[in-house]
Amino acid sequence: MKDMRKLEEIWAKFVYEDELDPSVQPAVADGWRRCKDAGVNPIGGRGRRVTDEVFASIREANAELIDAAMPIMQSVFDIVRRTGFLMVLTDGAGYVLETMGDERVLAKSGDLRFVPGALWDNVSVGTNAISVALDSNTAIQMAGAEHYCRTHHAWTCSAAPIHGEGGEIIGCLNMSGDAADVHDHTLAVVLSAAIGIEGKLSIWRNAELMRSALEGSADSIVLLGDGFRPVWSNSAARKLLGMDGATLSALDFRTLLPDVDWAARGWLRGGSFTDDVRVKTAEGVVRCSAAITHSPALGSGTINVTLKKQKHVLATVNKLIGNRAVYTFDDIITDDPGMKKTVALAARYAHYDGNILIEGESGTGKELLAQAIHNAGSRANGPFVAVNCAALHRDLLEQELFGCESGALPGGAFQGGAPGKFELAHGGTLFLDEISELPIEFQSKLLRAVETHSILRIGGTQEIALDIRIIASTNRRLGALAASGRFRDDLFYRLNVLRIEIPPLRRRPGDIRLCAESVLNRLNGADPAQSKTMSEEFLAGLLNYGWPGNVRELQNGVERAFYSTAEGVLSAQSLSYAIPEAGGESAPARSDSESGEILSALTLCGGDVELAAERLGVSRATLYRHVKRLGIDVKALRHSVSNLKKG
Repeated sequence: MKDMRKLEEIWAKFVYEDELDPSVQPAVADGWRRCKDAGVNPIGGRGRRVTDEVFASIREANAELIDAAMPIMQSVFDIVRRTGFLMVLTDGAGYVLETMGDERVLAKSGDLRFVPGALWDNVSVGTNAISVALDSNTAIQMAGAEHYCRTHHAWTCSAAPIHGEGGEIIGCLNMSGDAADVHDHTLAVVLSAAIGIEGKLSIWRNAELMRSALEGSADSIVLLGDGFRPVWSNSAARKLLGMDGATLSALDFRTLLPDVDWAARGWLRGGSFTDDVRVKTAEGVVRCSAAITHSPALGSGTINVTLKKQKHVLATVNKLIGNRAVYTFDDIITDDPGMKKTVALAARYAHYDGNILIEGESGTGKELLAQAIHNAGSRANGPFVAVNCAALHRDLLEQELFGCESGALPGGAFQGGAPGKFELAHGGTLFLDEISELPIEFQSKLLRAVETHSILRIGGTQEIALDIRIIASTNRRLGALAASGRFRDDLFYRLNVLRIEIPPLRRRPGDIRLCAESVLNRLNGADPAQSKTMSEEFLAGLLNYGWPGNVRELQNGVERAFYSTAEGVLSAQSLSYAIPEAGGESAPARSDSESGEILSALTLCGGDVELAAERLGVSRATLYRHVKRLGIDVKALRHSVSNLKKG
């Protein structure tokens, strides 16, 4: 218990004799000194209220603090209602925002103008608990003559600062009463209440941060309460569903996601669901990836639904696996008039959405041309999905191209479902390389997808409409295959809307030198220490070779010669690295082996060049070239085989 008479003596000695007793609390002593230096009247101490207009702006700036503090102040006041104490909330500057007390104490405080709108700082009313708490950032209890102004000596005040998120002082909570009723517990109550206000503000701020994050999310988020009715949704969800919040909150959300087995999930026991689903919106059905979980932190019955349009998911997948085109028409190097016409035709086709069929031998650059067409068209910002049809396993064709629904495959594979290549190409280009290698029994399914630009996943019940452009390529004559019944003619006609044929490298000899120089320049730039030039003999050897592997074979040959030649000039001797046939004594052995392999294939196929080419994995044109070079008489061979069969 504080000795009030002793405090009066200490106060009087300081005020009238300028002697400061060392027993005065340091924060109080500091306030007294500043009051004396500022000329504060120790007999004064009555507050001065700002205008109503100014006070209204002060309250508006502190609305969140007031909203957080009032319920807590009310709870404390309900406990001390009949004890004659006054509860006061101020802002960080000391302006009184709210007071709470019984009539007697309110009347007493009114005499001091200790009322809302009054500034209660050190200079305005003298040292008091509020000013010390705000100036020293400390909780403090003052009684009687510890106040600088005599008019306050009848009071005891306990005050604690209120801090914001960053630790800054944003307000003060004070409890004042009769000095005779001073008690240590009062300060503890005020401090606890101030901490409670800080905690409430922190929760509100965290909730607002979370709400802002959810609102700013591109994903559609809906929180479901009792009866699976939405209690909150972000703007992305309302936009996706085409409904405002009021309309949405009146719905049983289960009706919008018919693919979810809501009854079997046991949501309130921690159930969860992740899968591709159909979502019924105001504008029709939309396919989305859905994640549905029970959120106990938000309430015992709250379910969190997150929906992401599949086009966003597919964009992420395409980015991760690199489904994009990197080449443009600028990357196509040619001086050949025929090839220039081919490139010009492809550039015109780039501006149309019709299907394109690119024919050309292996290594001529069919995919490079397809990428250039994609990048020159309106779909340049979309995905470029390349599929090597020859590399797809027969049993996985449908899954790879059309995808599958969850649980559609045995063994639990792809539990969340998986999109196929067609879906991944949505908004862009699907490049079907080596289209001629697709089994004829699968071609009818592909035909429907090419005709309608829609697919049905394995295990699915609803077709998925797609916005895609289809470019197909082959190293064989697709028309001839269709005519012979080895490729569906209706699929051929669907693909052969805009046709481009890339001439082989042997038909454009001017490009051999150009391509070789381009490769050498690239290699010299990458490894200047081994920089090389090409001799005329080396170039002559390149020009005299038939290049059955076309540009790809030429590029590989020049690179092989570059790294295998120690000198700074690629000479005639370097040709043995660039061209297999230039290998000196090993060439006849290779020719014998090659001749035997070709003769064997032609014999097994009854002299049918096309079947033999398919068996050898080369184009018909390539096989004819080798047949001519090796001097094989196909007609005679065909006649011999026919006679053997008759015999």
